[in-house]
Amino acid sequence: MSTKPGPGTVAAGDPPANPPQVALLYRKVLAGDTGLAQIWFRSGVLDKYRGLAGFRVLRTNSAGRIRASGGWTLDFGIADDDRLIHVSAADLAQRLPPTERQHWLDHILAPAVSGTFLVMRLGAGHCMDDGDVRDWPG
Repeated sequence: MSTKPGPGTVAAGDPPANPPQVALLYRKVLAGDTGLAQIWFRSGVLDKYRGLAGFRVLRTNSAGRIRASGGWTLDFGIADDDRLIHVSAADLAQRLPPTERQHWLDHILAPAVSGTFLVMRLGAGHCMDDGDVRDWPG
């Protein structure tokens, strides 16, 4: 995985680059409506459905929907000149069939993370030896 900054990278001290809608959405997430949290994907995740019988991929300028003749639909936002889409965590959990989940995981985008911290949150249940505890001066 590359460590070079990509599109949308901001440095410490840069002004916020998010539209006010992001703050409004995440205010609700922080208030407990965690299903609204957005998960990001490369728009290539949709290519599979464009070529399959019984599926339609529809869009407006900023939002879209996958419609399967088998009855499921999934709504998504469109961003970054059509390179990215985003879907609420609740919609992915409730509307995306289990048989489709690995395909979506193969296209997920996430910022850099601490793998050790994620393992701790996923159920290790204790702090892992990750070096000495120390102050973090600004």
